[in-house]
Amino acid sequence: MIFAAPYGAPGGLGQQLREASIARWDAYCWHPFVQGLAEGTLPLACFQRYLVQDWLFLIQFARAKALAAFKAESLPALRNKASGLNSLLAEMQLHLGYCAEWGLSEADVLAETEAPETVSYTRWVLDRGMAGDILDLEVALAPCTIGYGEIALRILAHPGRKRDGNPYQSWIDTYASPDYQALARGAAERLDELGVSHGGEARFASLSATFGEAARLEAAFWQMGLNAAS
Repeated sequence: MIFAAPYGAPGGLGQQLREASIARWDAYCWHPFVQGLAEGTLPLACFQRYLVQDWLFLIQFARAKALAAFKAESLPALRNKASGLNSLLAEMQLHLGYCAEWGLSEADVLAETEAPETVSYTRWVLDRGMAGDILDLEVALAPCTIGYGEIALRILAHPGRKRDGNPYQSWIDTYASPDYQALARGAAERLDELGVSHGGEARFASLSATFGEAARLEAAFWQMGLNAAS
C-alpha cells in the first residue's frame, strides 16, 4: 500500500528517515498482522499473543521513557517526558483490563515471559539510548509511537477493511483516535525539532540506520504474534 507520510514537516528529519527506510517502514506498517486487524481475519491466538507481549514491551518502553527524561535537553523537555512516563504507567494498568476482555487474566499476563522478539527490540532501544544522546534515543523510539498512528490511518484507508463486526475495531479506534493521532504528530514534530537542534543532517547516516532497524524490529514483533497461529 502506497501511503504518504502523514506526520512531520516536509523535508524534516522524520519524513527523511521514513523515506530512507521506506521498504522496512512499509513492511512494518502494512505487515500481514496489520492487514489481519484491518480485515478482521487475524486469528484470536495471534492477537492474544501480541497483547501479552505488548504489555511486557510497555515495561521496557517505560524504562526507555525514563531514560529519555534523564537525557532531556531542557527543563520543559524533562517535564514533558515525566508527564509522558506517568501516562504510560497508567496505560499499562488499563492494558491489563483490555487483556481481560480478550480472555487473558492479569495472572496470565504476569506469568508470561518475554519473547525473544520482545527482548531483542526493547533492549536494543535501551542500548541506543545509553550509547547516544536524546536524538539517538528519540529516533529509536519514533517508529513505535509514530508508526502506530500511521498504521491506524492505513487501516482506515484500506478498501478491504471490515467495517461492521470487526473484532479488532476497538484496537483500531484506540490508535485512530484524535488523542493518539495528536500524540503521533507531537512525536514527529519533536523529532524534527531535535534534528535541527542536535545536528541531524550531519548524523543522518547513523540516525537512518537506527530508524530502519527499529522498523525491522517492529515488523518482527508483528511476526511474533502471527506465528502463534502455527
